Formats: sequence, C-alpha cells, structure tokens
Amino acid sequence: MKNLYVFFAFIFLLHIISVFYPNPYLSYALGTLSIAMLAISFRRASRLFQILGSGFSVVGILLFFSTNLTVWEIVPMLAGNLSLLTLLAVLPWMNSAVAAGRFDKLMQHLLRGNVRDLGQLYQRSTTAMMSLTAFLNVSSATIAQDVLVDNLKPIRKKIANKIIMMATLRGYSLALPWSPLEVLLAMGIFITGVNYAELLPWMIFITVLMYGLDSLWGRLYFKQYPYPEDNYTALHQQNNQNRSKVIQLVIALCSFLLLVIIIGNVFDLEFILTVTLLVFPFACLWALAIGRWKSFWTIGWNRWKNSLNNMDNFIVLFVTLALFTNTLNESPALLMLQDPILFASDYPIFILIMIQLLFVVLSMFGVHPVATMGILSGISPMLMDILSPLSLAVSLIIGGVSTVPIGTYGLVVTITSMSLKQSPYYITYYNLSYSFVFGAVGIVISYLLI
Repeated sequence: MKNLYVFFAFIFLLHIISVFYPNPYLSYALGTLSIAMLAISFRRASRLFQILGSGFSVVGILLFFSTNLTVWEIVPMLAGNLSLLTLLAVLPWMNSAVAAGRFDKLMQHLLRGNVRDLGQLYQRSTTAMMSLTAFLNVSSATIAQDVLVDNLKPIRKKIANKIIMMATLRGYSLALPWSPLEVLLAMGIFITGVNYAELLPWMIFITVLMYGLDSLWGRLYFKQYPYPEDNYTALHQQNNQNRSKVIQLVIALCSFLLLVIIIGNVFDLEFILTVTLLVFPFACLWALAIGRWKSFWTIGWNRWKNSLNNMDNFIVLFVTLALFTNTLNESPALLMLQDPILFASDYPIFILIMIQLLFVVLSMFGVHPVATMGILSGISPMLMDILSPLSLAVSLIIGGVSTVPIGTYGLVVTITSMSLKQSPYYITYYNLSYSFVFGAVGIVISYLLI
C-alpha cells in the first residue's frame, strides 16, 4: 500500500479542520474513518500492538454494555486521539530539516573530539545524545552507537559496551521530558490539560538535575580508563565548524520552544495542536535559512510518506485506547476503581509511587510507556482530585521517560541490543539504578507540586 499515506493525510487534515470548525457530522465522519484506519492497520501492526489493541478493544466493548451510551455516540469518540496521531504524522519534517542541515553528522564530530579518559567521553556522549535527540529522536541513538562502537574498538569490549548502553540510552531519555516533539510529553499535557509554559521549567529542572547527577557519576566511574591518545586529536577548523553547528542548533531549538509557548498563549491553542501546526512551516523556514531547501524537500517528502505508510502500531494503539478510555469514563467500573484511590487519598505519595511502579513493571514486559499512560488516562479525573494537574503531569511524563532505558522490548533498547549483540535484559540491568533515581526525582517533585 504505497499510497496509503494519502488516505491517512486526508484524515489528519480533516481532523485539523474539525478543531477550528467543529461539526457533529464531521465528528461522526472522523470516527468512522478512525474505524477504517484501525481495520487497515491492525493486520500490519506488530504482534505486541495487536495484543494491546485487542485488549483495549475487548475491555472497551465489555465496558460499553455497562454504560448508557449508544453505538452512534461511541463512533465519534473513536476519533478522540487523532490529535496525537496528527502530531506523529508531521514529526518527520523536523527530522528531515536536521538531516538536510547535516546536524546528524555533528554528533559524529563531537564524539571524536579530544578527550583524555572514558569519563570525559561518557559525559560528552550523554550531552551529544541529549542535544540531538530533541530533533532526531531514535535516529540519534543509531548514529551515536555506530560512532562509539568505532571509537571504542581499542577499549576492552565489556567496558566499551557499558559506556554505549549507558550514555546513549540515558542521554536519549534526558531529551524527552522537555522536547515539544516528544509524544509522552504531549500525552501528559493532553491528559491533564496543563499549560506547557507552566510545565516546562519543572521539566528542565528535573533534566538538569539528572544530567548533573549522571554526568558526575559517569566522570568518576569511567575516569580510571584512559582513552587512546591517537583518538583525541581534532582539527581546529573542524572544531570551528562544530561550534557553528552547535550554535545553529541551540538557536533553532530555543526559537521553536519560544514559538510554541507564544503562539499557544496568544491564540489560546492546545499544546498538541500548536506543535502540529508549527512543525512543518518551522522546518521549511529553517531549511531555507541554512540554504538546504532542495535536500530538505527530497529527504522530507520521502520520510513523511514512509512514516505515514508505517504508523500502524500507533493507529492501533490510539484508536483502541480511545474506545477504552471513553467507555471506562461512562462505566460503573470507574466507581470500583475509586475505592482504592480514595483509600490512599490521605497519602498521595503512595499514589505517586504506584504510578511509577506501574510504568517500570509494564515496561519490562514490553508495554510501551504511551500505552501505560493511556491506561492511567482513564482514571486521570480521579487522580487529579487528589493530585494537582501539574503534579500528575510531572508524574506521568517522568514515569514514562524514566523507563525508556529499561524498557526491555522498547525500540531504543532493542536497537542497542542489536548493535551490541547483548541481551536486552543485560541492558535493562545496567540502567535500572538510573531509572529508579530518575523516577524518584519525579516522585519528589510531583509530591511538592500537589
């Protein structure tokens, strides 16, 4: 189905129109089209997402019979998560601007700079991963690991693997809490309704704190291992080029964050819609500014088509999740869940710990943090009666991103496992302490924000 992207793009465009011009007939049409998307995508999705989708569908249908809803009322509800799918659909354009500007090559140069021990290399690798993941997402992990594997050939394999599996996965996770292009952040805001500008300072604070703690640990732990001397010579001209690229990247990132906040507040738009509408024009202007329009359009068009043609997993997850959450909210089953939550209402710290443990346990069984967040979204109104919306947002987002380095069957862990030919459980083991500290920081901050 090479031209499937046309059908999906039409639905996402229709969804954006419906936001500005709401109409009950259009809502019903979008719900019907969501069912069509699910039917097309289900058999093309991976086994894990087929199981998750089936689970959400079965539970959602069973819950439906305990509600007063009619089939005609359910259909429009199936389009409830189209905003998240539309955001995912436009993200390849931003990645393409980065690729067209050859900012992905920047990581290769940064990781070949003059470092004298593996402690310095660890910190530099984490920094490079965190910086570029904001735009490149999973691609940054592949680039960094390829470069590090090549650079660390003279180092004992066990030590080299440790650095790669720790620095790349931890650096990757540190870019997710604050990046407006991250779906976990978007979902956290979507569920709780908090303002991005209100949330951003706390996300940056947690990121800086975790970066400082992990960098200090990495410098001290790996300092004992010297870096081969012939690897830390770099040309002065290359350093100047790197510096210029870094400045361009920082300016682009700060500009994008600022525009998301300003446009969202001035026009009173939801965060997800603001980012969705901004990504494509921003990527085009960025490509023009750096003189890479032709390559940007070539790369972007191909990546965009390929991305839409292969977003079956997310379509299955989000459409079935819409069925589950909407029927749960209308079902008496929600009252059954209230009792244990109300029992713990005087001890909100227990609720925050349980949220974190749910993310950790499910991630080790291959459940994506997005799916875990979706499960919790069904009881989010009850949770916000005990926790503030900001507190719940921090808990959900940090709970999700802190488990990325230990998600045994997650995409980034799987890529690392294949790159290093190591068991995913081995990778999980070495990042477990980091994830628990990350999660603990999220719990403490969430508790202070109640």
